[in-house]
Amino acid sequence: MDEIINKVAQNTSLITLDLEDYYPKGEIVVFDMKAHLFMELILKEKDFRTAMQNLDWEQYRDKNVAITCTADAVIPLWAYMLVMTYLSPMAAYAAFGDAAFMHNTLFLKSLSQIDVAAYADKRVVIKGCGDKSVGELAYAEITRLLVPVVKSIMYGEPCSTVPIYKKR
Repeated sequence: MDEIINKVAQNTSLITLDLEDYYPKGEIVVFDMKAHLFMELILKEKDFRTAMQNLDWEQYRDKNVAITCTADAVIPLWAYMLVMTYLSPMAAYAAFGDAAFMHNTLFLKSLSQIDVAAYADKRVVIKGCGDKSVGELAYAEITRLLVPVVKSIMYGEPCSTVPIYKKR
């Protein structure tokens, strides 16, 4: 009996890029300014500063922290800056926004670490299926990063791809 050979797997001219490899790592938590406002509406500077000094910031150690305010309140810009001075030494990463924004920011940050020069003049397949929900943002960003350097971009699996881009 003849051996079955997977010619797709042997095609070394295709490079598969799995976006799950760049999926954000670490827990994302939300720091809501609302909890530190007078009546959850008004920022009193002295009370706010005292609350920030007395807060147990250790709870944010090595976590990704999204800073937001879910109250319909006017928060002075310096208050976000003050919160960041406490979070910076503790958090793995902190930024203004909600949890979804933080996830997207971390994903973009991770994708920006890709050495796109390694894909110069290559045929790249962006893996389409996986265990994690990668989302549109990552697929759009990887395409933006690769178009200037690759020969072609396809979506899916090496055995079944959808053509996306081909250098002319």
